[in-house]
Amino acid sequence: QVQLAESGGGLVQAGGSLRLSCAASGLTFSSYALGWFRQAPGKEREFVAAITWSGHNTYYAGSVRGRFTISRDNAKNTVYLQMNSLKPEDTAVYYCAAEPLGVGARESSNYDYWGQGTQVTVSS
Repeated sequence: QVQLAESGGGLVQAGGSLRLSCAASGLTFSSYALGWFRQAPGKEREFVAAITWSGHNTYYAGSVRGRFTISRDNAKNTVYLQMNSLKPEDTAVYYCAAEPLGVGARESSNYDYWGQGTQVTVSS
C-alpha cells in the first residue's frame, strides 16, 4: 500500500521559513517524480513545485520561484519543500504527490498518489 505522509507545517510569521517533508512508502520512490501542491480555503488546488525522478530537474510556480526549494533524498524516500520569505498568501494545506512518469508534471491529474496534507499558516 502506497503512503505519503507530510510533516513540518505550522504557524509562522510573514518573512519566516518552514521546511515540509514528505515520507513515502510502498512504491519505488526513485522511479517517481514528486510534486507539492497547495489548496487555500475557497480556492482550487494549485501546483507549487516538482522534482524529476533523478532530482536533476526542478519546476516551480511563478508565485514561489526564488523563495521555495524542492529537493529529494532517494535513500530516505523523502521529498522536501524549503519555504523561505513566506507571505500570508502562502497560507494553505500543502500536499505531496507522486507522479509515475517521473517528469515532474504541473497537472495534478498526472499524479497517482497523494498525501493527506499539512497546514501552513502565515500570519501578517
